[in-house]
Amino acid sequence: MVKEVIVVEGKQDVIAVNRAVEADCLITGGFTLKPSMIENIRRAYEKRGIIILTDPDGAGERIRKYLSERFPEAKHAFVPKCDATANDDVGIEQASPEAIKKALDKVRYLEWTPTKAFTSQDLVLNGLSGSPSASIRRADLGAILGIGFANAKTFLNRLNHYGVTRMEFEQAIQILKQNAEENVTE
Repeated sequence: MVKEVIVVEGKQDVIAVNRAVEADCLITGGFTLKPSMIENIRRAYEKRGIIILTDPDGAGERIRKYLSERFPEAKHAFVPKCDATANDDVGIEQASPEAIKKALDKVRYLEWTPTKAFTSQDLVLNGLSGSPSASIRRADLGAILGIGFANAKTFLNRLNHYGVTRMEFEQAIQILKQNAEENVTE
């Protein structure tokens, strides 16, 4: 049983989460959060804590940002877009139980005082920005680190705001390299 309450966007997301883990969920109903829903989320946040698990798309990111501003100590879980896509649709409801479990195992806290441990130079030097495969590499690295997919600017922001350490980053880069080598030899 997950101790925190998981905040998702829709009813189908709850079904997908419950296939993966035993947890209580709250449904935002999209970006038009009603005051009563914000109050329900606030009560859960204060009593048990919350994990924000929104869709890996633009609307999901806007909801995540909105909730993060109101509930700064919320936890965040990210299902990679590639694991949340089926039938030309993207969302938590499309994710497998394994993908949801993996995201919940890599829950992160948003740190409002960024570490500034990473710079745009780190992205460029590691092929995460400015190269033809940068978008794919960011998606893969985001999945490894549990910070989700994002454009280069947002990805850098997440590296510095979600408590990613230099060691975690370097280990994840090594995993990317190993995976790339394995794909070449196959």
